[in-house]
Amino acid sequence: MATNGIDTLPPVRPARRWTTIVTACASLAAVLAVCLFIRNLGSPQASAQSPAGARPTPAAQRGAAPRTAPVRTATGAAPRAAVPAGAAAATGSATATPRTAAATMQVMAVVNGEQITRADLGRECIHRYGEEVLESLVNRHLIVSACQRHGVQITEQDVTDEVERIAARFGLARDRWLTMLQEERGFSEAQYKREVVWPMLALRGLAAGQIEVTQDELKRAFDSEFGSRVKARLIAVESLALAHKARAEAAANPAAFGEISKKYSKEPAVAAAYGVIPPIRRGLGDENLEQAAFNLKVGEISQPVQVANMHYILKCEEQIPAQYISSQQVAEQEKRLAERIREAKMRVAAAQMMEQVQKSAQVVNVYNDPDQAKAQPGVAATVNGQPIGLAQLADECITRHGVEVLDGEINRKLLQQELKKKQQTIDKNDIDAEVARAADAYGVIGPDGKPDVDRWLKTITEEEGATVDLYVRDAVWPSVALKKLVSGQVEVTPEDLQKGYESNYGERVNVLAVVLGDQRQAQKVWEMARNNPTDAFFAELAQQYSIEPASRSNGGKVPPIRQHGGSPQIETEAFKLKRGELSGLIAIEKQFIILRCLGRTQPVKVDFAAVKKELVKDIEEKMLRVLMTREFDRLHEMAQIDNFLAGTTQSGRPARPATAISPAKSAIRPVPGAPATATRAAPKAR
Repeated sequence: MATNGIDTLPPVRPARRWTTIVTACASLAAVLAVCLFIRNLGSPQASAQSPAGARPTPAAQRGAAPRTAPVRTATGAAPRAAVPAGAAAATGSATATPRTAAATMQVMAVVNGEQITRADLGRECIHRYGEEVLESLVNRHLIVSACQRHGVQITEQDVTDEVERIAARFGLARDRWLTMLQEERGFSEAQYKREVVWPMLALRGLAAGQIEVTQDELKRAFDSEFGSRVKARLIAVESLALAHKARAEAAANPAAFGEISKKYSKEPAVAAAYGVIPPIRRGLGDENLEQAAFNLKVGEISQPVQVANMHYILKCEEQIPAQYISSQQVAEQEKRLAERIREAKMRVAAAQMMEQVQKSAQVVNVYNDPDQAKAQPGVAATVNGQPIGLAQLADECITRHGVEVLDGEINRKLLQQELKKKQQTIDKNDIDAEVARAADAYGVIGPDGKPDVDRWLKTITEEEGATVDLYVRDAVWPSVALKKLVSGQVEVTPEDLQKGYESNYGERVNVLAVVLGDQRQAQKVWEMARNNPTDAFFAELAQQYSIEPASRSNGGKVPPIRQHGGSPQIETEAFKLKRGELSGLIAIEKQFIILRCLGRTQPVKVDFAAVKKELVKDIEEKMLRVLMTREFDRLHEMAQIDNFLAGTTQSGRPARPATAISPAKSAIRPVPGAPATATRAAPKAR
């Protein structure tokens, strides 16, 4: 149960990528982001986030390139594979991490005089990414061996040319493309070439002999792109009986086909668009559905057509004739289409080639087999009898994920140092209590009314791909540590309790909402809403213009807005409105919200004394989370940190005095789940 106005969002499931403590708490204000606020506006559920508090890493907060999930190759096979020995220097080596300064450093960071060594970092990287990286190392060896057997060579120039071609395909200059990869995916140019482009080209080279574009394929592609099309509306339902019912209504009133589609269609995108779909072309979808479409005359409605487990009904609105292509353009277009067909077939063939290479190889995963690990110490895996060492695995893990994992280890070191300074320790009882609190916050409760810890941990391990040990290390322990460091600083005032009571049990404002990203367009939509002041027209505007998925698909419907819910601007505007009135433009986070009032809810009659205990408990937890944010920021600001892997350093600042905080003075919604010191849980063992 939500118990005060600080929280507005319902619990979300734990994220796979567990981030560092500083951002797990410091970026809590991000819950006021407009789209999320609108999507969950006024939710009465408990304040809860991921137990890891999924947030950007500190490196990202400080301007460093974000570290993101692995990028698969264009073939979908051999993720993260690297280049073979003998390939160009820019693409790396098949058997060892390049011997750069970072690859030879033995001290990766120094935190207030204490070292984090390469061995420490390698161990933590393997703990989180070992299985994933080992799989790509195995794939790398397999691709290299296959290239050597078949005489396939990929040069540095081949890789450079492919990067240019990919960038051009997206309409970007090479430098801009590489900058975007760095900013959005955390990929350096060398890493992108080594881990994505080279394996893609190698697999294509291995599969090249299997690719041939036939005249029949070229003709079908030409007809699909330039041939006739059918402009139609669609009704999509799951049962044949419902399909016949919907068709009967449409046949009786063809002009209402769009409304009937909205009423019956199970596919949200179809229903929201009143059945409008892109023009149907030949050769791009289900053959039976295409045939039905092309057999219709304008205004005719098809019989139900089954495709997989769905039944579709079409209404023809226009038969669009084939596009005229001059004889001079035909050869050019055929060349382009042939290249597109070849590219598509190449991707499929490359994936099949990778599958064949994997099936024909003898791979022993020593890393995941305790008995094999004892028999072959220092070995991570063998590929056709050739070993991949644990040291090589650690180096590769550091190369790919070291920066983000090191951020987490630095944060852990800061907490350990402060606990030692204050002579505080963390024991099993502390850990167990925090795990139970997280389970309770997510509503994982047993029949006895107590937190169901076993079920909660099962959720973490099965759904999130984590181990219990890693969850405790990266999520629970840091939360416990910060709580100990700020204990005794929480103060709940009568004002806090009153606002929490009003937020949960007071009246709320029912509204429709449109969220827009451009002020000029927002002004245009506002004027249209003012000139046609009906709920139905406002709903259409939301479906057409809102950039927030929930309000767009629901015709502007959002949960009622409550008082003290975490967004004062929205609340102030909403509670000014009367039934049928339109708000002004509400600007938040570079987005613009328009509200239309539908009326007010009735307050819930609950005795304050009966809920006071729960109010106090929840408010204290939220206040504690805000204090945890401030404490970690303080520790980080005053620390001397030399991060040699990232190439950054900071001199400590004087400590700031700690101050208590009341939720009545803050719009931040803390998370009850534990923050993390590292950025990701270990992949689940297969």
